[in-house]
Amino acid sequence: MADVSGVDHDVCGMSVAIDVVGGKWKLHLMWVLGAGPRRFGQIHRALTGVSEKVLTENLRQLEAAGVVHREVYPEIPPRVEYALTALGEDLARALRPLEEWGDRHRAHLMSVAC
Repeated sequence: MADVSGVDHDVCGMSVAIDVVGGKWKLHLMWVLGAGPRRFGQIHRALTGVSEKVLTENLRQLEAAGVVHREVYPEIPPRVEYALTALGEDLARALRPLEEWGDRHRAHLMSVAC
């Protein structure tokens, strides 16, 4: 049974998690937003190589999944900030061991890739 986000909740939890963070940029976005709320330009500068279009799509997908909150401040010009929700913070905590594993094994992984 799929909901409006397209996630099939009758599959294992790993499939649900991969649906949320899968793709080239979402894990990176989680990492950037894990440091605190950021404006679009700040995120874009932190993620070298991502286009504005792809960044916007990924932020919208993470927002639809409930892990990112988009706050629009009623100012002129409008200011928009993105931050992790409580669910996003929970996911970020779950992803930290993966980052730590990568840090520990970086040298090995780089030697294999060369």
